[in-house]
Amino acid sequence: MKPWTTLGLIVVMLAAVSGCGNRQSVEPTGPAPAPDQVRQIAKEAYVYGFPMVDSYRIQHAYFVDKSGPQYKGDWNQTHSAARVYTPEDTAVQTPNSDTPYTMLGTDLRAEPLVLTVPPIEAGRYYSLQFIDAYTYNFAYVGSRTTGNNGGKYLLAGPGWQGDKPDGVDDVIRSDTDFALVIYRTQLFDPADIDNVKKIQAGYTVEPLSGYLKQPVMSAPPVDFIAPLTPEAQKTSPKFFEILSFLLKYAPVLPGEQDLRARFATIGVGPDGTFNADELDPETREAVQAGMAQAWSELNAFKKDKLDTGQVTSGQLFGTREFLAGNYLYRMAGAVLGIYGNSEQEAIYPVVAVDSTGAPLSGANGYTLRFAPEALPPVNAFWSLTMYKMPESLLVANPIDRYLINSPMLPDLTRDPDGGVTIHVQQQSPGAGKESNWLPAPEGPFQMILRLYWPKEEALGGAWTPPQAVKN
Repeated sequence: MKPWTTLGLIVVMLAAVSGCGNRQSVEPTGPAPAPDQVRQIAKEAYVYGFPMVDSYRIQHAYFVDKSGPQYKGDWNQTHSAARVYTPEDTAVQTPNSDTPYTMLGTDLRAEPLVLTVPPIEAGRYYSLQFIDAYTYNFAYVGSRTTGNNGGKYLLAGPGWQGDKPDGVDDVIRSDTDFALVIYRTQLFDPADIDNVKKIQAGYTVEPLSGYLKQPVMSAPPVDFIAPLTPEAQKTSPKFFEILSFLLKYAPVLPGEQDLRARFATIGVGPDGTFNADELDPETREAVQAGMAQAWSELNAFKKDKLDTGQVTSGQLFGTREFLAGNYLYRMAGAVLGIYGNSEQEAIYPVVAVDSTGAPLSGANGYTLRFAPEALPPVNAFWSLTMYKMPESLLVANPIDRYLINSPMLPDLTRDPDGGVTIHVQQQSPGAGKESNWLPAPEGPFQMILRLYWPKEEALGGAWTPPQAVKN
């Protein structure tokens, strides 16, 4: 993600705090909707808002809930973990266990931030993924986009109207007041961790005022609403209270004025009156029916489009312009792997069924073979990661191996023809095959291939991922 843009003049900064720019209130029009209309609007608002509410759940755990096990630290500070994710990391579904993370939760209400990236040696992949409150990937800094020479980037919120300050390479603008920057730094092997620590120490951030040697600006404190659990998000009408809270910090996007006005007819919006505890039984039933319908549509989309390969992960993540109002795709991306990269940065082929179309289960053993010269085509690296389902979390196992990736290739046993066969099962495949063993859980699971900085043959379909073959 790219840093937030700077405030050049204090007058402009004050204007940004006061909420000038594209903040408009959306008022409901017409008579109150009938129950069937409430159901339909609730469904639309749920599909639209699920990524926002689930992202808030995660960022609340990371940057707000100081007593929680996932807390990382304050907003507007970088928080690095010089390790890869393990089964203990449960805040985010389908976590990457390839690259140590640095997280930066940004509050851009008062002023922009200046992000500094240190020079990083050629050949080591890194990226900064900028994600707004809608979960759109609105910018990238990194090996693919800006190179490894380092730089300074200004990250600004929707109300800031300044110009690029001297010494800053680029200005990056967010559509929302709060945004997330996810830094990924490639780890070559366990012995490489001290090198990663040094790089992470160079990921710094400061307010624009500090960069300009001016008085620091501040915004009023936020009374953060309590998030729902992942389970409660599926059925509790309080979902729409959280969505309304989030929309206060997400100015209306171009082309969404009518949509937001429609949501306002059931009390959902920055000035909304939606109160789950005060719903009459008929309205509550309609709201919950709308939520259920949203999940039915998503499940049908997954079965008919995603599981059949008609729609790929690359179509679920990207900029606002790329997704072009396809809110079901945006919801699917959040449900299946929130904060996924845009396809130019990474793609995520899913191995959820075997070669016969049957779901994968730890009751069976499988092989997954890359033919000679058919390893995933990437400019950076690839991995195959195991997830237990339906939680989409990493799998604890006796050898603490959660994936097999390209840096491990020198230690993998090659087939006689030079190919690579991966053994996917719960129990060890035997001493002679353990180097290629990806441990599975007892029950249902799926695997996800990650191709970082994929080559054109992967993006264009000339390369196809291998299938899991039941033993």
